[in-house]
Amino acid sequence: MRYMMLTKATDTTPAADEKMFAEMSAFIEELTASGALLATGGLAPGGTLVSSVGGEITVTDGPFTEAKEAVVGFALVEARSKEEAVELARRFRRIVGDGESIIQQVFTG
Repeated sequence: MRYMMLTKATDTTPAADEKMFAEMSAFIEELTASGALLATGGLAPGGTLVSSVGGEITVTDGPFTEAKEAVVGFALVEARSKEEAVELARRFRRIVGDGESIIQQVFTG
């Protein structure tokens, strides 16, 4: 099963340092070698909202949320279960510190 892990920053999210980069590098290498990590990346602030109501298409440039609520990164992982995906998110949070992660199963056709 594939899971999308979205990472949100908070007011107390610590700044990255060399120790965090080293731990994250080792974590990413482990997940890549095992085949669990399919993609990862950071997200630019802002974005573009495309919405439709009654046939009308509206395009609005962001930002849309408070900085503390913004999704700042993602990882697409392969896991045997939701519990395994949650454990990967727990390991990630232990490395990066304060913040929030959202896990959603990805359905493929």
